[in-house]
Amino acid sequence: MIFGLEFPPIENLVEWPNLFGPKDSWYGFNKIALINVIALVATTVIFLLARRSKGLVPHGVRNLVESSVAFIRDGIINETIGPDGLRYLPFLVSLFFFILITNLFEVIPFFHMPGNARMAGPAVLALITWLFFICAGLKAQGPKYFWSAVAPPGVPWPLLFVVVPIEFLSTFIVRPFSLAVRLFANMLAGHILLVTFTVLCITLFSATLLIIVLPFSFAMLVALTGFEIMVAFLQAYIFTILAAVYIGSSIHAEH
Repeated sequence: MIFGLEFPPIENLVEWPNLFGPKDSWYGFNKIALINVIALVATTVIFLLARRSKGLVPHGVRNLVESSVAFIRDGIINETIGPDGLRYLPFLVSLFFFILITNLFEVIPFFHMPGNARMAGPAVLALITWLFFICAGLKAQGPKYFWSAVAPPGVPWPLLFVVVPIEFLSTFIVRPFSLAVRLFANMLAGHILLVTFTVLCITLFSATLLIIVLPFSFAMLVALTGFEIMVAFLQAYIFTILAAVYIGSSIHAEH
């Protein structure tokens, strides 16, 4: 309790009881699992609706999808991989939409929780990306990919004893770890900020003297909500562009 204001424990922000299955079991179906299922279904439905749309001039969902695909193709793939990276367009588009939708649950009524504010979701996405860029490297270079990934060209052989372990850790350990932690930490931090100002507004509304602070707290809450919508898009973009960069470095030995 601070200045007469009582805040819920931090555990209430990250722990959710299971909706189905044994209580508090790790394999139960909870709110986070529901958010991920809805995001998966929503991503699929969006593309199915866009595919069914007819006419030469795109409109509605089709316009949204075509603009997003063009944005990822021109702004991410062509800039990081090149024309030969278009084969990875479906994966990167799906990745972007799924992360964006799970992030936007932060501001959706009755949910108010980004699916990526729990480490499990970003960890799975990072693991899939890790497997994807390794498979892309093997397809493009064959077994020599593993050597080209840890031994940059032009490095004198005595320095390879130092460079190879560092590059191995950087490429195969740090990359997926940083992908997961970056997405998780940013969404969790935003979630804590929104919850803090929401609880503050609710508490101040029932207070007596401190109610004069309520308009400022509410204005801050509105501003942070808009900021979190921007962060949801930005984190989906960053995750997608880093995935494209890693794929590009895997299929181009000179990188």
